Amino acid sequence: MSATLPELIARLADGTAPALHEAYRLIEAGEEHLPQLCRAAVDVRLRRKAPVITYSRKVFIPLVNLCRNRCGYCTFARTPADPDARLLTPDEVLAIAQGGAALGCKEALFSLGERPELRYETVRRELHKLGYTSTLAYLRAMCALVLRRTPLLPHVNAGALREDEIAALRPVSISMGMMLETASPRLTQRGQAHWNSPDKNPAVRLATLEAAGRLAVPFTTGILIGIGETRRERVDALFAIREVHARYGHIQEVIVQNFRAKPGTRMANCAEPALNEMLHTLAVARLILGGEMNIQAPPNLAGGDFARYLQAGIDDWGGVSPLTPDHINPEAAWPQIARLRDETVRCGYTLRERLALHPQYARCPQRWLDAALQPRLAECLDADGFVRAEEEVLV
Repeated sequence: MSATLPELIARLADGTAPALHEAYRLIEAGEEHLPQLCRAAVDVRLRRKAPVITYSRKVFIPLVNLCRNRCGYCTFARTPADPDARLLTPDEVLAIAQGGAALGCKEALFSLGERPELRYETVRRELHKLGYTSTLAYLRAMCALVLRRTPLLPHVNAGALREDEIAALRPVSISMGMMLETASPRLTQRGQAHWNSPDKNPAVRLATLEAAGRLAVPFTTGILIGIGETRRERVDALFAIREVHARYGHIQEVIVQNFRAKPGTRMANCAEPALNEMLHTLAVARLILGGEMNIQAPPNLAGGDFARYLQAGIDDWGGVSPLTPDHINPEAAWPQIARLRDETVRCGYTLRERLALHPQYARCPQRWLDAALQPRLAECLDADGFVRAEEEVLV
């Protein structure tokens, strides 16, 4: 006789990983089960980790905001006719990085459209003027520039990459990231969120996760909810992440991010996930991924309710900038770090600053970092892999 849903949740609260059919039951549970799901998620998290919530103090460097993909929800990607379309110059990159360093930032988050030169002649011309044949070659040079001229450490968010491209970026970045978003190829069909977006094919993105694992690159990934996926498809994506991490151990963080409807996009009139939908998905993600995984939900996309995410078992706020906006969601300002600290403490946790490399990876630099980058960690980290207290600036 199969267990009731409350019995299943109670059993999983000890950290036992659910099977796929059990995870489907969890994600399809009614809202009346949400309090028990959240309590179980917090129990699983606290069995394996101290009550510490982390964040990274960063600057956001939008290297190029043109992209060959045409996702139905994106306002970051521009076309050449848009007056706001741009490829940052080296001087602009350096100015942003130096401004962040002056405010105590440690991370330079490089985010960019995927392979725009394959779609736009104007991008190819601009790259040629700068002396480069591809966006990724230019990205590598700009990461090296930031490393050479500032104390910041790059984190690269360049989308789907081949293994040779990841290998070329590894010596100039301490971590990389790419949202899986979904494991459902259905969403690439005409009219769906990822139609006309070749780099959003789940097979392509999973191949990037695999390649990063083979190269021992600390990697951030995650799912985007509310873009037309079913609840079961969310579970499928989380299981795909769990499986690749089981092979390589390199997924340092999983983000559960909520879709935000934006004017001027194909999905401008689509409904956004409610807060309880986020809490439900976060709690199930914790039960699937276990107590050791770092799980993040962006605080700026929750309005004033971001502290509620702590009730669903998260342990990280992600990158927060005192200088630059979230260029992917520019309408959603990051909370001030002082408020982030106050809300975290109010909920019974301690807020600690980390690098773009999570502490458990920072403690094993020989495995996870290029040799040229390893000496940089000792300059600002304590023995536990967090930013030393005297280096933190909580304003």
